[in-house]
Amino acid sequence: MKALLLREIKSFFGSPMGYLVIAVFLLLNGLFLWIFEGDFNILNSGFADLSPFFTLAPWILIFLIPAVTMRSFSDEKRQGTIELLFTKPLTVWEIVNGKFFGAFILIVLAILPTIVYVFVISDLGNPQGNIDMGSTLGSYFGLLFLIAGYTAIGIFSSTLSDNQIVAFIIAVILCFLFYFGFEGIASYIGNDASFIASFGMDSHFKSMSRGVLDTRDIIYFLSIAILFLSFTVFKLKSLKW
Repeated sequence: MKALLLREIKSFFGSPMGYLVIAVFLLLNGLFLWIFEGDFNILNSGFADLSPFFTLAPWILIFLIPAVTMRSFSDEKRQGTIELLFTKPLTVWEIVNGKFFGAFILIVLAILPTIVYVFVISDLGNPQGNIDMGSTLGSYFGLLFLIAGYTAIGIFSSTLSDNQIVAFIIAVILCFLFYFGFEGIASYIGNDASFIASFGMDSHFKSMSRGVLDTRDIIYFLSIAILFLSFTVFKLKSLKW
């Protein structure tokens, strides 16, 4: 699996894809958080916190992660190289995990530079250093788990078609449904609204953003990732046999 993981990472950075993903993520966040006027502008918010970033990032990642994962298996199917993967001394789970962690690491690398925002806002605070580190750290952990969920969904979507654009669209729709869909349904329902909202990623991500790492939130995100990776394994096995 290690060899496949390294191959995936090299393929990302051996082409413009890896650099483009990191550049687009940082550029969009930088423009909305520091340049463009609006609700996400930190300088105009009057508060020394990163909540605008953690509100904006999940929506950018809904499109960015499917763009990274859309070629994971769809490209292999289109080129006919997926049969070569099956001949390697790897289990289907190892193949899927190699693809998953390759994409996951790339997105994490895109997020790492945003840690600079923490120090900038800390310096801008009045008094200096007036930033809620507990909430900030919890939000970063929540973002990592959210990335894991999105990536698993994207990997699964790439097995559904040998067309990368179709795989991208499916992944965007599924990520949107799991992030905001249940919250949207809950907003139209009076009774049991919180119960329905708890099935969505948004609810659990906001919970972790408060700075409290509840095991229920962690288990939820891990369950989403494992569920869609299991779907991926099942789909690949059906192709294999």
